[in-house]
Amino acid sequence: MTADAMDSGLFRRVLRRHASAVVVVTLPGPVGFTATSFTSVSLDPPLVSFSVAKAASVWPSVEAAGLVAVHVLTDDQEQVARTFAAPGIDRFAEHSERRGSWHEGPDGVPVLDGVLAVLICKAVKLVEAGDHVIVIASPVSATHHDDESAAPLVYHAGTYMTLER
Repeated sequence: MTADAMDSGLFRRVLRRHASAVVVVTLPGPVGFTATSFTSVSLDPPLVSFSVAKAASVWPSVEAAGLVAVHVLTDDQEQVARTFAAPGIDRFAEHSERRGSWHEGPDGVPVLDGVLAVLICKAVKLVEAGDHVIVIASPVSATHHDDESAAPLVYHAGTYMTLER
C-alpha cells in the first residue's frame, strides 16, 4: 500500500489514539463550533491554526470572518463542547439555556465565560486541505484562567476526558 492510498478507516482509527485539547471557536453572528484541530503554529510571529470542514454549516461564516475567538475549555466543560458540536440547533441559545454565559467581544465576536483560555485572533490565511480548510490566525489579544491548577478538556478515542495530575 502506498502512502497516498491509506484506507480512511485505518487513518481514523490511528487518529483516535491522538489526544487533543478541546476548543470552541466563535464568530460574529453569533456562530460557534467545537474543534479538536487547534494547534500553535509559530511563536514569532504568534500564529495558531484550526480546521473546519468545507461541508460544515459554519464554513461560510468562518470564510467571511475577520476576527474569531478560540476558547480552550476546562475539564468541567464537556457539556459546552457537546453543545457547540451538536448539529441543527441554535448553539448559543442552547448554551444560554444550560446556564452558560458569554459576552460580546471586539467586532461582535462572542466570548464564552469561564473557559481555560481565550485567544481573539485575526484570520490571516485559509489553506485548502482535502475536505477541510485550515485557518491560520494571528492572536491579537488573550486571557487565561487565574487558577493555575485548572486543567483542559481533552478528546481521545472518541470521547471527552480529563487529565490526572
